[in-house]
Amino acid sequence: MNRQYVDSSMITSIGYDALSCTLEVEFKDGTVWQYHEFPEYMWYEFESAESKGKYFNANIRKQYTPLGHRV
Repeated sequence: MNRQYVDSSMITSIGYDALSCTLEVEFKDGTVWQYHEFPEYMWYEFESAESKGKYFNANIRKQYTPLGHRV
């Protein structure tokens, strides 16, 4: 999955695959988490959020369970 680098103190890059509805988030420590069944409209909200970290904490962290990760 292609990810785009973002300006954030906790997140390095984010990406989304619309075919599988999968969000991928790379954190500053190098860990990459995948969130399956992630709605496309939320991807656009996340992508355009002024603060990616605040959006992640408020809308993704507790609402979606990461199903895969790698370091």
